[in-house]
Amino acid sequence: MNDLSRDPAFLRGMTRRRIGRRDALRLAGMSAAGLALAACGVQGKGVAKPTTSAQAQSAVEKYWTGKVRNGHVDFANWPYYMDPKHPELKQFTAETGITVNYREVIHEMPSWFAKIQPQLAAGQSIGYDIMVVTNGIQFGQLVKLGYLVPLDHAKLPNFTANAGARYKAEDFDPGNVYSIPWTSGMTGIAYNPKYVDTPPTSVLDLWNPKYKGKVGMMADSQEIANFGMFALGIDPGNSGQADWEKAAAKLTEQRDAGIVRKYYDQSYVDPLSRGDIWLTMAWSGDVFQKNVSDGTDLKFVIPQEGATIWTDNMMIPKSAENPVDAITLMDFFYRTDVAAHLTEYINYVTPVPGAQSVIQADVAEATGDRKKLLDAVAGSSLVFPSEDDYAKLHTYVGFTDTARQKQFENLFQAITTS
Repeated sequence: MNDLSRDPAFLRGMTRRRIGRRDALRLAGMSAAGLALAACGVQGKGVAKPTTSAQAQSAVEKYWTGKVRNGHVDFANWPYYMDPKHPELKQFTAETGITVNYREVIHEMPSWFAKIQPQLAAGQSIGYDIMVVTNGIQFGQLVKLGYLVPLDHAKLPNFTANAGARYKAEDFDPGNVYSIPWTSGMTGIAYNPKYVDTPPTSVLDLWNPKYKGKVGMMADSQEIANFGMFALGIDPGNSGQADWEKAAAKLTEQRDAGIVRKYYDQSYVDPLSRGDIWLTMAWSGDVFQKNVSDGTDLKFVIPQEGATIWTDNMMIPKSAENPVDAITLMDFFYRTDVAAHLTEYINYVTPVPGAQSVIQADVAEATGDRKKLLDAVAGSSLVFPSEDDYAKLHTYVGFTDTARQKQFENLFQAITTS
């Protein structure tokens, strides 16, 4: 293990942070528990989303007219998504006078939604003015039930100026009506070059008989469904029942041929580094962190057919007590200097591409292990994907109701559990 393993950035508990990210993906409305929570006790009057720019602007004006700063923000986020010393929040308070109560209280989406839904349905405060929610069925429910504040983009000048183009064109929230990203990551293929002599370029390499018993696949239904569809040239975002059935058949073929060694949750990284598996579905952040912390040389590729991008998003609940302070803080995170320092800690994909030049400047001033870490972050395509990379990234299947989601879940869960 190299000296970076002793760097405080890695002593903060990377493994636990990755588990939190795993739970976000595995449980963001796709597990049986998530389905049960999503289907039960969801009350509230559905609100039609504005269909024209005039309607959207009217909704924004209606909400924000008369709102003023109160001098405080309550912020709910996932664990390990900010330096525990909160330097960015201290800077924000020093510059604006707005204090921030920051809590790492979100651990997976179904339980968070179940906790806040009764208060939101009753029009009561959930105790937080900002919350970070993963794109998935809970996000859709929050929108459909009218539980989110329409964002006033006139109050988001840093977002307008500095957000990457991809993050202004999210298909789960077109126009960023209700959300702006906090961070994101990619699901692609990782391989160990000690055992794979020809770098994989296609999703179909995961079906190659030469790797029989040496391929890792994810146990998450939504993740493997996407890869099954990628293998068939199907865009998950435009897929239907017939496409899902074709993808399930393709994945079943792979399983029955003995190509898959195991369906993993988070635990594929160590088997990959040991050589138990040679190539696997993987999350970009896992590969980056494993290489830097343990000195491994694992490789991550985005297949030519495409890969998956997930996004965790900041939003304001409709019953927020301090919305003006909240949107002020949200925009603060889109300053390039602030985004850079968050990225230096989080190590996931930042929605602010201009943060890269700031990190490069920090590299020039750093020394020792910190210099090595920042240089790795600044130069990593796993933190700063290229435009070509972004062009090949797709989101997950969207659902209009929980019945269709249950059908989807049962179809793909049968592959990983049989």
